[in-house]
Amino acid sequence: MLRSLLLTALLTATLPASMAATLPNQPVPALDLQRYAGQWHEIAHLPMYFQRKCLGAVIATYTPNPDGSIHVHNTCRTSNGIASVDGMAKITPDQPAALKVRFVPKWLTWLPQAWADYWVIEVASDYQWAVVGSPSRKYLWILSRHREMPHTLFDDIRQRARQRGYAVDKLVMMAPLD
Repeated sequence: MLRSLLLTALLTATLPASMAATLPNQPVPALDLQRYAGQWHEIAHLPMYFQRKCLGAVIATYTPNPDGSIHVHNTCRTSNGIASVDGMAKITPDQPAALKVRFVPKWLTWLPQAWADYWVIEVASDYQWAVVGSPSRKYLWILSRHREMPHTLFDDIRQRARQRGYAVDKLVMMAPLD
């Protein structure tokens, strides 16, 4: 019996990460949008076309609108200075942490492709850091209220994102870890 337990423990410990237990890729069950609003510093993201020119200092600012939507203002440092873009997010009625976001002009919002999934898949209890993903697992952002994030916290977040199926080996760092 003891030998069986030791063998099982040894095999489990040596399994590749791809075979380890996985976490569900889904939005958090509850999100307080008033607490989520405000300024976030991007620590890291998976590569994406729209951020290809960003070299650092990526900041996202979320401001609730009277109609229930959220104004989104993103900035980043590029080789030509500071670039910015404005968009809006809307809440999915049945899941407040599964938002839809768009950065196209308002007159194009009728197009389904104009809206992208923005899932808050993790948020700290004090709203000091958050992880944003998507159902496809192609998009991932690690955000913090501060310009830097403790290395141990980042490693923990990264490991959980890996367990959710995100390609964390491709993360692009935008802010330093302390």
